Amino acid sequence: QVQLVESGGGLVQPGGSLRLSCAASGFTFSSNFMSWYRQAPGKEPELVAAITTAGGDTNYADSVKGRFTISRDNAKNTLYLQMNSLKPEDTAVYYCNVKGLRVGIPYNYWGQGTQVTVSS
Repeated sequence: QVQLVESGGGLVQPGGSLRLSCAASGFTFSSNFMSWYRQAPGKEPELVAAITTAGGDTNYADSVKGRFTISRDNAKNTLYLQMNSLKPEDTAVYYCNVKGLRVGIPYNYWGQGTQVTVSS
């Protein structure tokens, strides 16, 4: 079955950096667009970044442009999110996501999430 396992979250001071990882299994990772979402307490989930199958094209929320970088290693079935210049407003649970269509049937899978807390 599809599994997405995030890691790398933690407590960091403002201005610091973290690198999140998402280990994927149970599907053809290299054939799927991948995304990172986040959800802060009391807020709706927000799309943070997305990446195409080979990593040649990426997309970011305006709030993280220039600070976050999404990447992938298809040989390791792993998605990454490098987060620099972190701000308190980046505090949230970060989720890895894969969605698409298989023989016309939509699929949408999420990891368990990893907590990122930015605080002094």
